Amino acid sequence: MTDSDLESNNPRNSWSLCTVTQVEELKILLRLAPIWATGVLHSAAFSQMHTTFIQQGKAMDTTVLSFSVPAASLYSFEVICVVCWVFFYNKVVVPTMGGVPLSQLQRIGIGRFLFVLAMSAAAVFEMMRLEKFRNSGSVLNVTWQLPQYFIVAGSEFFSLITQLEFFHGQAPDALKNVCTAFALLCIALGNYLSSLIITMVALVTTKGGESGWLPNDLNKGHMDYYFWMMTAISGLNFVLYIIFARRYKLKEAILST
Repeated sequence: MTDSDLESNNPRNSWSLCTVTQVEELKILLRLAPIWATGVLHSAAFSQMHTTFIQQGKAMDTTVLSFSVPAASLYSFEVICVVCWVFFYNKVVVPTMGGVPLSQLQRIGIGRFLFVLAMSAAAVFEMMRLEKFRNSGSVLNVTWQLPQYFIVAGSEFFSLITQLEFFHGQAPDALKNVCTAFALLCIALGNYLSSLIITMVALVTTKGGESGWLPNDLNKGHMDYYFWMMTAISGLNFVLYIIFARRYKLKEAILST
């Protein structure tokens, strides 16, 4: 039905009779749903920066140039690195491509892939930390974490920030605020999903009296296994995103047909 068809005062059930505009808006939301779902998994991996990355840093030597640097303060380094990634993209990537910027879906995909690298880096450095501690009793310096924070910053720039732009741009005019809120909901649900994953890992890996992957004393655990698991999850999420993104039809392309 069109709006003009519904100008009469006859009562109608909005669940069984609706306008063409409402149908098209629902179609747009359904097309966004798979992209949104991969955003939840990505946010679950991204939340490691606020949880397991800090735990990993606390088990390392936090002295840098005679100053004691709290592990949680490395987040400020990540923020600075986001600015570096912005500069790199605008001054290197875009000019290299002839001044044509990457599409939003391409940038989100790059961000998804970068987090696979970030989790891999965290796993490798954790393996190095455990090996050094168990062989000599010494610990790595917290600056070894800087590469993984740098890669995470790139993922945030390409994926999380662009994701807000994408949902706002692809949303129906009447639902732009709602879709922007859904993009932010990815982050919230990702944090809850991360907590669930950590809880399940702790339950499964501590059976039989073992210390598990994530004990209070990380030197007795295997956080590297956990990071490799998150690498696998991030990799699978990246593959799913590529599938969904290749099939996604932009709103502009639909309106032009």
